[in-house]
Amino acid sequence: MAAPVARLCHISLHVPRGQPLARDLQRCFGFRPLAMREAGGWLQLALHCGEAVFLVNERARGPGSGSEGLLYDVDPTHPVPTASNVCFEVADVRSAVGAMQALGCPVAVAPRAVADTQGTVTYAVVRSPAGNLSHTLLERGTYGGPFLPGFRACGPPEAPDPRSLEGCFSHVDHVALACPQGSSQTWLRWYQECLGFRCFSLGSDDQPPERGLQIRAGRAGGLQLTALQAPPGSKAPMLVLGESLPGLGETQDQIELFLAQHRCPGLQHVALHTADIATATRLVAEAGGRLVAPPASYYQRRDKVAQILAAGGEPERLAELGILLDRDQKQGPGTNFLLQVFTKPLFSEETFFLELIQRQGSSTGFGQGNIQALWEALEEYLTSSQGAGKPR
Repeated sequence: MAAPVARLCHISLHVPRGQPLARDLQRCFGFRPLAMREAGGWLQLALHCGEAVFLVNERARGPGSGSEGLLYDVDPTHPVPTASNVCFEVADVRSAVGAMQALGCPVAVAPRAVADTQGTVTYAVVRSPAGNLSHTLLERGTYGGPFLPGFRACGPPEAPDPRSLEGCFSHVDHVALACPQGSSQTWLRWYQECLGFRCFSLGSDDQPPERGLQIRAGRAGGLQLTALQAPPGSKAPMLVLGESLPGLGETQDQIELFLAQHRCPGLQHVALHTADIATATRLVAEAGGRLVAPPASYYQRRDKVAQILAAGGEPERLAELGILLDRDQKQGPGTNFLLQVFTKPLFSEETFFLELIQRQGSSTGFGQGNIQALWEALEEYLTSSQGAGKPR
């Protein structure tokens, strides 16, 4: 491996000046300003909730904006708002970049050092094969500032409101990428060879983990998921590659819709871990967060009702909050469950969104049973609607 990642530093998003992303992250998901800088037509604001950090890069309209104003990232020059950089900490940036160049990886920003009174950080930016997604590799050393050199602290935090979302989310559980058909194996090898990720199986134990898990959905095609985890000793989140399977229908599935509206492959969603998804979901909804409501038939399936009851939950309560529950088949019998809620896209395009996730027991999956159940529930709904003469 060229550069084994040690931990996640932050995830960067690029939006035009005045786009409400930073406000929405604070109001609806409990993120708090950490540090900021303004230079070269860019406003960079780091927001955090627990160990999860988003760096929102707002680009000014008109002359004066350019890549020279950015730190720890590159301008994706993308036509729509985008989440286009995942920053990982590594032990030695210069040797990591040299090894990645030897593997043919394009380097967008050569290693450079940035310092302030709290210390020095060295970083570089490399291009991934995943559309407009780049990766900043950062060597923090003993830096002791609130975020990174070049940023100023946003001031002392206000006293936490016990009724607020502050503290609901602890860290990034996983990051999901939307892949064009036939590309996930190439991306998989890149993350293994360049960043030290290891593939792990989501399907049966006798199936090579590199093949991923195929979730079929009749005429709709389906989804192939491939999962990777960080190298031993790393605290980086898991990585999920999602690729559409060929279908016979005319409608676009979630991956195809992302690819069309984002106008290239890329980072589709980030999952925020919570220890209490019922409370987090209720608070997000009360704060104005837009959440996806699963079809009612999902909570009426016998197998799903049995799973919810086995986990100690109430189907009616989960249906009220829109929480999905899936038992981790890989972990065998027991109380290993995953609970999840998806937000609607954070931009006007049907692209980047968040997932709220709680893992109960030793669950390591990504809700693959939920994907199957949701697709089947939707097909049941469409069939019944057509039978009743209702429009699709």
